[in-house]
Amino acid sequence: MLWVDKYRPKTLDHVMVHTDIAHNLKKLVKEQDCPHLLFYGPSGSGKKTLIMAVLRQMFGSGAEKVKVENRTWKVDAGSRSLDIELTTLSSANHIEISPSDAGFQDRYVVQEVIKEMAKNRPIDTKGKKGFKVLVLNDVDKLSREAQHSLRRTMEKYSAYCRLILCCNSSSRVTEAIRSRCLNVRINAPSEEQILEVLELIGRKEELQLPAGFAARIAEKSNRNLRRAILTFETCRVQQYPFTNKQTIPPMDWEEHISEIASDIMKEQSPKRLFLVRGKIYDLLINCIPPEMVLKRLLHELLRKLDAELKHEVCHWAAYYEHRMRLGQKAIFHIEAFVAKFMSIYKSFLIATFG
Repeated sequence: MLWVDKYRPKTLDHVMVHTDIAHNLKKLVKEQDCPHLLFYGPSGSGKKTLIMAVLRQMFGSGAEKVKVENRTWKVDAGSRSLDIELTTLSSANHIEISPSDAGFQDRYVVQEVIKEMAKNRPIDTKGKKGFKVLVLNDVDKLSREAQHSLRRTMEKYSAYCRLILCCNSSSRVTEAIRSRCLNVRINAPSEEQILEVLELIGRKEELQLPAGFAARIAEKSNRNLRRAILTFETCRVQQYPFTNKQTIPPMDWEEHISEIASDIMKEQSPKRLFLVRGKIYDLLINCIPPEMVLKRLLHELLRKLDAELKHEVCHWAAYYEHRMRLGQKAIFHIEAFVAKFMSIYKSFLIATFG
């Protein structure tokens, strides 16, 4: 088992990084009438860990007995019928789903699938009004139509269904949904907090840590706890005992983007653009978020650029990121940014060197 799963806190009492939030959530759950919750914050900050701890606090160890299903729903979409296939994780008390996986059909998922799940009322126990919990991931990636449908579902089935929503950016969630939830902001952990977790894992795994080694991993993690733990385990696999001079390996996808940036700088041509497109597509089909691909690619390109070009390149990166958020196919917009960069850089080289 990966350390990131092995040492994931099981209860709100064991949460190390966001102890104040965990304490308040524990009090909220004890009241037996938990509101809809919206967890938001950067990747690797601990949103999923807190959500699982809340579910365990609500339903006990039964929340961990989950089964993974690939289900196909038949949805009536006006004049035609659609088959929508989605992966769900479910226990006796909760269901976890990512409606945005359905792409432009996400509104039908929200309207029909969630409605069907919410209708299945739990049995009343010991005189208490029972409820099921629906965990919806990546709510910020839902279309406006899907978010409007979600608002109606929240109102209609709130008596016996609670929603726990999870996203990176609350600004892309409609005000109507945010106002119907208790908003829980999960900040990225500090380097000191990450260091504390790494040292705890080191003690439990009985590892000898050289002075400053865990601090270097924490520094390179960019305040992403999941990434720090994965990097720590990678270092353990690559070389143990650890040494002071041991290199902290970058993530594979980061190395891949670094290669793409080098390819772009070496040659600006339609042939090279086609080659780069294939490499970007490899990243996207391996589930690297397109926003992260564009951001990292910009970072790598800026490191190699003259100061006078940086402002213009940042402008076009922001332009294509905005277009990407509005569109459906991320590859088109990332490729358009690469093409624009090639045009700007080639013009600069011609003007400079003739």
